Amino acid sequence: MDKVLVEIQVPAINEVYDAFIPVDVQLGQVTELVGRLVEKLSDGNFRFSNTTVLCNAETGNIYDINIVVEELKIKNGSRFILI
Repeated sequence: MDKVLVEIQVPAINEVYDAFIPVDVQLGQVTELVGRLVEKLSDGNFRFSNTTVLCNAETGNIYDINIVVEELKIKNGSRFILI
């Protein structure tokens, strides 16, 4: 399984995390994985929910959760905002 290293900004708790994400899964699965990870790492200060989304940190665009990461041209160093 190939993975890419991305930066995840979480404005709600004023934190930034680096994470490896798999490129062969849908972004919805990545959003849940990352959201639950941030919830655990922040001791519950960030709460994952079914409305949690990943945005492109450069453009602010919300990613389509049904598209596979690899198809979105996400690469090492890509930056996300988790809201």
